[in-house]
Amino acid sequence: MAKITTRLNDKEIKNSKPREKEYILSDGEGLRVRVKPNGSKLWLLNYKHPIKGNRANLSLGSYPHLSLANARKNAFDAKELIAQGIDPKEHRDQKKSEEKAITEHTFFNITSEWFELKKHTITENYAEDIWRSFVLHVFPKLSPTPISQVTAPIVIDILRPIEAKGSLETVKRLTQRMNEVMDYAVNCGLAPSNPLSGIKAAFKKPKKENMAALKPDELPELMVAIANASIKRTTRCLIEWQLHTMTRPAEAAGAKWCEIDLEAKVWTIPPERMKKRREHRISLTDQTIAILSTIQPISGHREYVFPSDRDPQKPCNSQTANMALKRMGFAGRLVSHGLRSLASTTLNEQGFEPDLIEAALAHVDDNQVRSAYNRTDYLERRIPMMIWWSGHIEEAANGSLSVTGFKGFKVLAG
Repeated sequence: MAKITTRLNDKEIKNSKPREKEYILSDGEGLRVRVKPNGSKLWLLNYKHPIKGNRANLSLGSYPHLSLANARKNAFDAKELIAQGIDPKEHRDQKKSEEKAITEHTFFNITSEWFELKKHTITENYAEDIWRSFVLHVFPKLSPTPISQVTAPIVIDILRPIEAKGSLETVKRLTQRMNEVMDYAVNCGLAPSNPLSGIKAAFKKPKKENMAALKPDELPELMVAIANASIKRTTRCLIEWQLHTMTRPAEAAGAKWCEIDLEAKVWTIPPERMKKRREHRISLTDQTIAILSTIQPISGHREYVFPSDRDPQKPCNSQTANMALKRMGFAGRLVSHGLRSLASTTLNEQGFEPDLIEAALAHVDDNQVRSAYNRTDYLERRIPMMIWWSGHIEEAANGSLSVTGFKGFKVLAG
């Protein structure tokens, strides 16, 4: 004859005392209270797994936070699931996972996780540009959306107004970056697939345009414009420094005094500040050293060679030179990055070795095998070329219009 279990009552549970070993109070049909030696009382439902057939325990909560009546109700709900062939424990875990996906695995949070990894592989300025693009164009509408619910139509609606303004490069960059975020989510098991993989086909393609740059014979015009411009001394030195060293805008603007060895006449930019994450050495000429002498009274006691006006503890913005060139009338004709193109074209026309020019520009060979083996930067062989280039710039400035001129030229006080 089957054993009949007497149903529990509230008084019995409340008055149960802890013992040396834990023990069970049974309410019948698998519902139990486990009384532990520390006095805690936990509700359990002992049941048979609907698929595997083994016995299992489902934790329902603790007494008295979960009352007897509510424990029986929860046990009844769990048995209904079992009757449908659903394991209540697996069902609860799935619901928790879904709730977590809504509250924690939002587009903002997953993008933040992705960015934490991404920023260590790129330059600081590029990282700032990436994050700013999300803040301006994506987060305002997509931040709280669960990553698993991000769809192509949603993202297309967000990017359409940007496309309508004609900012096609911005759309292109955002689609690339959002694809990286979604790939990260897929790899982390937070999304079943990447719905944005083909999204770029929904937008107009930006026209590929070469970086605006002057022709070699227009260098004298540039030097005259720099000399006569009403710009701060720091900005003028920065433009000429970038022109002489052939560096990228961010590399030049972020120059630090500790990177410069005046005795060896070498500027060494560390890998973390370079686009290709490789250390880059630049031989300093008499003219570039003259630029440093001009700026030294302003920033020699600070970390950065070209400090920001607003916060001298930080470097000036990488767009400072670009904005100055626009104000000088070169909008549409020259951007600061185009100074590198001007140098490259001139040096190639003069017959300098292509490998030396590419090394001076810190270009990495597209052939990965060749690049891996060819680690030399040709520094010694580049010295005559850099000397010629600085002399050519000074000659284009007629020797008196440049910061580096030795004929008593005075730059405007900033």
